[in-house]
Amino acid sequence: MSLKYPNGQQRNMTVSRTTNNYHNRGMTLEEDINLTNDYYRVQGRAIIHKKPTPVQIVKVNYPKRSAAVITEGYFRQASTTDYNGIYKQRYIDFEAKETKSETSLPLANFHEHQINHMKEVVQHGAICFILIRFATFNETFLLNAEKLFTYWDDQLKGGRKSIPYSAIQQAGYLIPFRYQARVDYLEIIDRLYFRSEETS
Repeated sequence: MSLKYPNGQQRNMTVSRTTNNYHNRGMTLEEDINLTNDYYRVQGRAIIHKKPTPVQIVKVNYPKRSAAVITEGYFRQASTTDYNGIYKQRYIDFEAKETKSETSLPLANFHEHQINHMKEVVQHGAICFILIRFATFNETFLLNAEKLFTYWDDQLKGGRKSIPYSAIQQAGYLIPFRYQARVDYLEIIDRLYFRSEETS
């Protein structure tokens, strides 16, 4: 299926799957996050949802009377980030990116309106970050939005157009895999934002 953004750009919707690790065989980062968020909700820990993207359906084929296939559609508006919700009375907003590159995360994976949205969220005191999965290594990192802004602003001035894997290893936080919370990012959020409050 092809979808078009408000600016006319076309995007083919495809699903990539990683198969390099026994505990994550066939699961995408999005699927792992969705399962994790379901677990958080059932356990009463947090309410985090994937944001729906409004789509205007343009063409539909009916190969069978009982089945309809959408063949063309348009995003009604530019999307912001993938997920948002609330945890320990704090608003959380984050984007998830998966890459097959072994050396870096291309900044082309982000759009200017997403960066602007995240900057506004941070200015209002929310917890904002990106989750990055390097599919080849099956490693998932949490990187604070402020670190992303540094690389984004630098590339606008002619700097490099990607975030090196080594920099993400240093500045980011490797997320532990858990059987039920497959991408247990709240463990990192607790460490970064709430541990000092709990010990005071």
